[in-house]
Amino acid sequence: MSGNQGSEAGRPRLIALDWGTSSLRGFLMGKDAGIIDQRASSHGIQNLPEPGIPGFEKAFAALCGPWLARWPDLPVVAGGMVGSAQGWVEAPYVPCPADVAELARHAGRVTTADGRTILIAPGVIDDPADAPPDVMRGEEIQIAGALADNPSLAERASIIMPGTHSKWVSIAASRITHFDTYMTGEVFAVMTTHSILGRLMTSPAEGPTADPAAADAAFCQGVLAARESRAGDLLNQLFSVRTLGLTRRLSGLVLRDYLSGLLIGQELTSGVARLKQSPATLPPIVLIGDDRLCSSYRRAMALFDITPAALLGNTAPSGLFRFAAATGMLQRA
Repeated sequence: MSGNQGSEAGRPRLIALDWGTSSLRGFLMGKDAGIIDQRASSHGIQNLPEPGIPGFEKAFAALCGPWLARWPDLPVVAGGMVGSAQGWVEAPYVPCPADVAELARHAGRVTTADGRTILIAPGVIDDPADAPPDVMRGEEIQIAGALADNPSLAERASIIMPGTHSKWVSIAASRITHFDTYMTGEVFAVMTTHSILGRLMTSPAEGPTADPAAADAAFCQGVLAARESRAGDLLNQLFSVRTLGLTRRLSGLVLRDYLSGLLIGQELTSGVARLKQSPATLPPIVLIGDDRLCSSYRRAMALFDITPAALLGNTAPSGLFRFAAATGMLQRA
């Protein structure tokens, strides 16, 4: 445990849980969203100690028990897939436009076996009448944290959140007004693991790794191929991963990098085109996520002559604190 527990700044105010599909992270938080301590486990909603409600109870007790033994009256909030239909309790989606106050008004609620109440953040749905719906769950909390920590972005921004299902989120007046999802990370995983494209790829476990310069060149080649493509070219371009390997124009050591560039480049081609549909200038673009993945996106964006206004790491703890404050829980803590 870190921090001075006797001072106001070090006094715990909240337990915040970032509870996803594969992992659970807990944050003991003090004044002004400061993190006093944190704990993590592999007990995501698909890897609980046992099935069903008892599994959620056990995972929560294992992670937070030491904190609650010392501070039994701390309020608890959670965000992420724990509020999905497969979670502890479903917190239904709220429609765009949405801000943290709207999330708080529609918070889900679960009561533990020992009578403790946990408030769970809902997801957000974008459901226009003339297009298919889109959903997010967990990202809305990261966005709340990003806007709280970077007020200059609240008026107008585009937030890009790379990952398994990348999100491009439009922000206006501190509200999520629209977003689009790209299955970039999932398609990459499927193509490298379950398709013919992966057969010529050399994994690090099988031998030497690629020279960084060669890997970067292959990545940029993929991005540029996507940037110069026509609508509908992706299925044709995917096969080039195989043919470039078969003809040895690209080494098996860098085919993975080329595919990554191709998919990220296709995402950027679509995402930037959507942003440019507005007659106004491009809004500030912010990247939120894993450092390594965000670095790849920043490298690809440079080939589109775009420089992100900011690169942010894990903003979920701050977002969960703002969510808790909006529910009124912290006034009673």
